[in-house]
Amino acid sequence: MKTRITYILFQINKALAFEWIIDHIDKSRFELSFISIAVPENSPLEQFCSDRKMPFYRIDYQGKKDMPAAIYKTYAILRAIKPDAVHCHIFEANIIGLSAAWLAGVKKRIFTRHHSTFHHTTSPKGIKYDRYCNRLATHIIAISENVKNILIVKEQVPPEKVFLIHHGFDLPLFNDVSDKRLERIRQKYNRNNRHPVIGVISRYTEWKGIKYVLSAYRELLVKYPNALLVLANAKGEDEEIRLTITKFPKETYTEIVFEQDNAALFKLFDVFVHVPIDAEIEAFGQIYVEALAVGVPSIFTMSGIACEFIRHRENALVVEFQNSAQIYESICDILGHKELRDKLSINGKKDVEQLFSLPLMIHKLEKIYSS
Repeated sequence: MKTRITYILFQINKALAFEWIIDHIDKSRFELSFISIAVPENSPLEQFCSDRKMPFYRIDYQGKKDMPAAIYKTYAILRAIKPDAVHCHIFEANIIGLSAAWLAGVKKRIFTRHHSTFHHTTSPKGIKYDRYCNRLATHIIAISENVKNILIVKEQVPPEKVFLIHHGFDLPLFNDVSDKRLERIRQKYNRNNRHPVIGVISRYTEWKGIKYVLSAYRELLVKYPNALLVLANAKGEDEEIRLTITKFPKETYTEIVFEQDNAALFKLFDVFVHVPIDAEIEAFGQIYVEALAVGVPSIFTMSGIACEFIRHRENALVVEFQNSAQIYESICDILGHKELRDKLSINGKKDVEQLFSLPLMIHKLEKIYSS
């Protein structure tokens, strides 16, 4: 008999990670279904599941006032479909899904912890809800050693409850970027063929360290007046960041709210920069992995997953936290030395393939589901 797993998600319209799991999990052993909270009808993920005849349930959710109703509706679905396990993703889904699963008598209650110290440093009211979810869960998946340590040390979760599973990536998607796809991206975002192109993919929030990149870029424009700064995932309401950006000449930067072909976008960059402001604030940081999978020479601070595999001047350049001068010097170092660029690109790809392959993640998930 197959093991029935119900994924419970919050505000996820489309996510390659779940598409990869759906297509690659052992279907002779596992049967998946989805409960998706606070998403519109016929989202890309719903259509993806529909194409594969996979059960998909939607629950309306407009705000916190709807949480009791969402818990009850989720409970009713779980009582009807009787899964062997639930697996929740994203904070609100954890609260709703774990509560409903406990009420429905689901014995295996799993959630993946996608945030790190955000509630400890920025939103302390959330800590009590984290602890609530930690108690209700039978298994907690930590996406990095950083998150694992926070759960065990800061939140006193029993170590036997916590399982380290890094995100897995369908790496051929990042390696096989055609000239046609790259040209489409270039026409959209760098029609005037400016050079060099400096890439940032981060929401406009203080802890991502964007203001230090902007300061370094201001200096870089003196040396490279034809440079282009690409700011992708340009969402968030940090007014300091938005005000600073408007002071640059319009032709020297472009903002992208969303681009579906992320791999081709990375290929556009001559240098990629991701510099969170401390070691714990980034829970994982998929873009560390994605940038290296594509082969973009990169500059990082040691936060999240970077702490586990980034080696200075071997697979990336490492800068100190909140240090715009080092960011500027590192960009110039990469742009000025082809041997360094080639070394970072080759080693970065090799390390990512060893640590973050999709089959490795799927294998570890299947082990938890079947235990």
